Amino acid sequence: MSASFVNTPYRGRFAPSPTGLLHAGSLTTAVGSYLEAHRHGGQWWLRMEDLDPPREMPGAASAILHTLEAFGFEWQGELAWQHDRHDLYRAALDQLIDAGYAYGCACTRKEIAESGLRGVDGTVYPGTCRHGVAAGRQARAWRLRVPDAELAFDDRLQGHYAQQLQRDIGDVVLLRADGFWAYQLAVVVDDIAQGMTDIVRGADLLVSTPRQLWLRQCLGGAVVTHCHLPVMVNAAGEKLSKQTLAPAIDAANVVQPLRDALARLGHPVPAYVQTRDEIWQWARQNWQLTQVPAGPIVLA
Repeated sequence: MSASFVNTPYRGRFAPSPTGLLHAGSLTTAVGSYLEAHRHGGQWWLRMEDLDPPREMPGAASAILHTLEAFGFEWQGELAWQHDRHDLYRAALDQLIDAGYAYGCACTRKEIAESGLRGVDGTVYPGTCRHGVAAGRQARAWRLRVPDAELAFDDRLQGHYAQQLQRDIGDVVLLRADGFWAYQLAVVVDDIAQGMTDIVRGADLLVSTPRQLWLRQCLGGAVVTHCHLPVMVNAAGEKLSKQTLAPAIDAANVVQPLRDALARLGHPVPAYVQTRDEIWQWARQNWQLTQVPAGPIVLA
């Protein structure tokens, strides 16, 4: 699964999911990742993470693309769609199985919940099928073995972050019982295949990073850096999302939402900078990660 990109310059990406439309939080993340790529003279790629059809909103993917274009985002390469990459995910899973990193799991959600093991991101899988599926049962999913060890990294904005993977997370689902590829597998495989060097995304995904780094290591992927931007939360402290009824961005009115996104990222745009293109020009000239707050940022 390892991909070789000799002397690869900075390459970042934005990877929205068409489970809903772009809102203030996702726009802010897109702005930050876009400007970080430009600051380093690098590339910014776009990938549509459409691997969960039951949760997808009809028309959301085309609406997201239209909104990004209206705001003036420009990306390198062809737009990548995860639904076109099933063979890549299958090859990665086969590689992990052959290397002994992945195993079949027959456990149901109810059985796992009944274990009562709590970690930093929900219930921890107790390892029931680690040494083989019990007689009379059949594997329903595939999992990644995680080590009984701490995995740490230094985030460019959030600082040092560590997890004891087996205790805090447990063995990670790679292929779900319903037949869909898990996010954790797809995102790592895509980032390796596309030669991403710098992952800039929302801080809500900080907790997923150690397990993704372990999976990347198992697949022979190159070292990457991470930068987790502040997430937008409502007055109740809930992350802006479709589930929390975050309003969609209006593609017909781009100037004020763009100014708002930059202000949240510690870069208030001067009043004399008025048009969309002028805002981008100002932002490219003035962007500094050191001015970005770690977050979260509460929206009224």
